[in-house]
This record gives sequence, structure tokens and C-alpha cells, in this order.
Amino acid sequence: MPFAIAIHGGAGLVRRDSLTEERRAACEAALHRIITQGAEALAQGTTALDVAVDTVAALEDDPRFNAGHGAVLAADGSVELEASVMNGLDARFGAVSLVRTVRNPVRLARAVLERSPHVYVAGPNAEAFADREGLARCDNADFILPERVEQLTRARAKGRFQLDHGGGEQDVYGTVGAVVCDAHGHLAAATSTGGMTNKWPGRIGDSPLVGAGTWADGRCAASATGHGEPLAVLGAARRVATRMELLGEDLRTASQATIHDDLEGEGGLIAVDRYGNIAMPFNTAGMFRAAQREGETAQVAIWKAR
Repeated sequence: MPFAIAIHGGAGLVRRDSLTEERRAACEAALHRIITQGAEALAQGTTALDVAVDTVAALEDDPRFNAGHGAVLAADGSVELEASVMNGLDARFGAVSLVRTVRNPVRLARAVLERSPHVYVAGPNAEAFADREGLARCDNADFILPERVEQLTRARAKGRFQLDHGGGEQDVYGTVGAVVCDAHGHLAAATSTGGMTNKWPGRIGDSPLVGAGTWADGRCAASATGHGEPLAVLGAARRVATRMELLGEDLRTASQATIHDDLEGEGGLIAVDRYGNIAMPFNTAGMFRAAQREGETAQVAIWKAR
């Protein structure tokens, strides 16, 4: 069974002229580095769940993406983080939201999955659970970058929400995620985000919601990104699996239809099936993404092919 991995760093109105050449190259290099590390781990026999969590944790630590260090700011100037993980082997799910001081929320989501009787924990009590599990904590200020403060200032001046990735006057979207098929055909998915710039504190998007931002079962794994409310209403990540099950569609057809036909909003997703096939559709101008299958070279892209 060939292993496969795909990652995303957010979908949105990523205009080609909104990224400097330096930032484009840095984003692509980060995606290439992280996807390569994930593929190397799979080649060594690491499980899909381990690789999905470790890969998203690496994306959380990278300041170029809207998750963990470098996440966008809520209206009160703080960072509020949310994440989820799902193991397709047993269809177990774990999620956290309104987390402010946990270094890697995706690792906390995994702790909820594996070491609690619950599927979702939020706010200060989620952070208390992180302490119980010995997970790394930090000050909320440690997540904040100057460019995110400037982004919040612009959004406040316009009296609107501003979603990540892009620039100018356009709304953009950002999240990170990973979907993995290991050498045994087992599947897992993980997703993490800082949400929207200038969002109302306490707002929760699709990323930590089972079946909306993240899904994995024995058929496929998916991670969504984009405008969280429409993705949540649709149940975008699970919709891929549902179309495959009920309509007999293959992964690519189901993924494309979910984003281009079913979704009443802007976004994208990455998905992988148990045979190592990969799909990465989006209906926005761009989506930061990378993929690698066993025996193949890593593919990294931001925009649609011309």
C-alpha cells in the first residue's frame, strides 16, 4: 500500500501580486520542508496519526501560517487557537478551542482524543488539561507577530473581519492541516487555526468541528480551509466521505464536487484515500498546499496552474 501525505497552509484570495517574491519563496520552502519530513516519517513506518499531528505541529510553529506562532489576532488583541485531530482507524476525534497559552493546540487535541472521555474541550479548562498532560505552555504574547498587530489595526479601521493570506482590500482565509495515509492504508487528519483577524472573541470556526474542518474514517481523510461558517454548515470534510459512500464517487470527484458544487462559500480542502490518492480542490484564488506519495517527489503550489 503506497503511503501519501498532503498539507495545506490556508486558502483564500491569494493574489499573485499580494506576495513578495521573498515571502512566496519562504512559504514554498516551508511547505516543502514540512511535507518532506512527513513523507520521511511515513517511509520509516510511522503511523498516520503520528505524522498528521507532528506535521500540523510543525505548521503551528511556522510563523508564515495562521496557526500557533504567527496566528491572527481577535478583536481584543489576543490569539485564540483551535485544533482538531481524527484517527480513521477507529473514527475517534479530539478537539480544542479558545486556547490561548498552549504551544501546540494540535497536540492538546490529540490528548483529548487519547486521554480523555470527551471529544471537545475549550477555554481555560482545556489549558488545565494541557497542564495535567504535561504539554508545553507559553504566554499569549509569544504567539503574536508585529505584522499580525498591523493586520488587526487595518481591520479595526475598516470595521470588518479580515481573514488571513493576501493583502490590500480583499478578504482572505487561513488555516493549516494535514491528511495522511500510512503504509498500512490507515488514515488520519488534523487541522489547526487562529481564526479571523478582528473576530469576536469566542468565535469558533470549522477547524475544531468534527466533520466540518476535519474528518477521517476507513475511506478517506480530509482537512478544510477557508471561510469557516459555510464550511461548518456544509460539514465539508465529512461531505467528501459521504459522497464516496453514497454516490460511489472516487476521491477526486467527491472532493471537487464538495468544493465546487456543494460549498456556498469560499474555501478548499485536502483529502487522501486509503489507496494513497490525493485531492486538493479550492474555489479561491489560491491555496498554500503540498503533497507527496511514496516513490514520487514532493509537489508544492499556491495558485492554480496557468
